[in-house]
Amino acid sequence: MSDKFFYKGRQDARQHHTAHGGFQTKASQKSGSKKFPLTLVVTSEARRQEVEAQVAEANLHANITVDAREGAVEFITELTALLNKGATVTTAKLPSRNDPCHCGSGAKFKKCCG
Repeated sequence: MSDKFFYKGRQDARQHHTAHGGFQTKASQKSGSKKFPLTLVVTSEARRQEVEAQVAEANLHANITVDAREGAVEFITELTALLNKGATVTTAKLPSRNDPCHCGSGAKFKKCCG
């Protein structure tokens, strides 16, 4: 008889999802924390003090280096991204049909404003 009529179990043993590195099992890295400080480059000592004040005001941690060479470029994009991050947007929940109407009439929403 042929083997195709008899169940032999699963032919290929499936690996665990972390064996191939497909998912990050550890928590994401929060930039600006003590463990993962920001890496910032500024062009002068006065600018360094300004950036340090911004970092301290935002309760972040950063490694700030001064690059005073001719034609040096300032690199503070990580800091500006964290400072300009938008707040969570919340919307007011609309009442369902049988809730009291929000206009204050006391009637159900479906018979008043809905």
